[in-house]
Amino acid sequence: MTDFRGAWTEDEVEAFLQEATIPIRIATHRPDGSLWVVTLWYRYRNGSLECATGANADIVRFLRHDPEIAFDISTNRIPYRGIRGNGTVDIAPDGKPVLRELVERYLGGADSSLAQWLLADDREEVGIRIEPREIYSWDYADRMRADSDDEST
Repeated sequence: MTDFRGAWTEDEVEAFLQEATIPIRIATHRPDGSLWVVTLWYRYRNGSLECATGANADIVRFLRHDPEIAFDISTNRIPYRGIRGNGTVDIAPDGKPVLRELVERYLGGADSSLAQWLLADDREEVGIRIEPREIYSWDYADRMRADSDDEST
């Protein structure tokens, strides 16, 4: 069960996650204990965040060693808003179905050379499913709007 806190209701968090086509930043531990951050495309489905990446990617090895993660999905343009949280990861051996949906979500279709490269038959993909434990939302729209109003006077 996810603990939702912050500026938004659970429904507002879910709406943001469904609508936002910005990447997720995942923080994990490397086997030596140091921290690592990776950015991936995601989709929100049934209370989980799902990603796909190459089966041989370093992040896959790190997550298999330690499935505890922290994450951030936030806008890079004013007004800043988003979520951050923590949870655990499960890795599925066949990430192609998730990747196909991510290509559609982020690229708008599979016609581009990037989409074709990502979906090539010789690429082995795994699925990464994040089960959030805590989600904290923030939205600086009101504060930033007030600041920009002050500057215009």
